[in-house]
Amino acid sequence: MKFAIALFSAAHAPSSRRALLFAQAALAGGHEIVRLFFYQDGVHNASGSVVTPQDELDLPRQWRTFVTEHQLDGVVCIAAALRRGVLNAEEAGRYQREAVAVAAPWELSGLGQLHDAVQDADRLICFGGA
Repeated sequence: MKFAIALFSAAHAPSSRRALLFAQAALAGGHEIVRLFFYQDGVHNASGSVVTPQDELDLPRQWRTFVTEHQLDGVVCIAAALRRGVLNAEEAGRYQREAVAVAAPWELSGLGQLHDAVQDADRLICFGGA
């Protein structure tokens, strides 16, 4: 089965951990993940600026490791990221901001990437959101 996974909740939310566990289990079960799409507050899961307390799970780091190790397509919604100050080097330069929070393996891109993923996947699985 091919999955597209959309994450809408911030790194400290339980649904972010559930999304990661689901993605790990999907790959372990022989399934494919066509794209991970981070939207709304979910963009914080791709931020290198999140500092997690030592007694909590560092989900942004775990997501980065997971995406890198499995060479997955990790897309961060550019509009949601800009709104929340989660910028890559290109967008930081464009908007004359000093903070860069997103780097490889993440890609900032538009909502069309989610649409394309849904077309390629058998199932869209969403975590978080209102």
